[in-house]
Amino acid sequence: MTSPLRVLGVDPGLTRCGVGVVDVARDRSARLVHVGVVRSAPDLPIERRLATIAAGLREVIAEHRPHVVAVERVFAQHNRSTVMGTAQASGIALLVAAENGLDAATHTPSEVKAAITGYGAAEKLQVQTMVARVLRLDALPQPADAADALALAICHAWRRGGTAAAGTSAALTPAQRAWADAERLSRR
Repeated sequence: MTSPLRVLGVDPGLTRCGVGVVDVARDRSARLVHVGVVRSAPDLPIERRLATIAAGLREVIAEHRPHVVAVERVFAQHNRSTVMGTAQASGIALLVAAENGLDAATHTPSEVKAAITGYGAAEKLQVQTMVARVLRLDALPQPADAADALALAICHAWRRGGTAAAGTSAALTPAQRAWADAERLSRR
């Protein structure tokens, strides 16, 4: 039996940074491990806000030990201050992943929506509904930032992980290597 791939999804944001950890088996079934939001106060200086996000992400990684991190790829927005904050939070998530020796990947919102709902322009409610179904939750994950983080984690596992056999790490993607490594560790 193979071990599931544990993915930390991060929906970057300065005020609310969504985090979601899921275990995804090779048969694409998924189980919720953790969901939450790392918050930083808007009245703090930017460096303190980014430090708060980094500390929250480090805490989630230390507690839940994901194999890989999936972060929403920053895309063009009309509001430059919003996109800058999102980009900064995204950079923090990628940095914290690297600090912990974890591979990281980015996915666009349309990639995530297409993976989860089958439609790249799906509405937030459709994504939340499908995440709840995939994870067999009794209620929609809230807030939307947390639901988006779970969707990122599921998307990453479905698109990147679990298609190659353990022991062939040279030809694997980073997520597949993480999956193979997790499988080897579980056999010890």
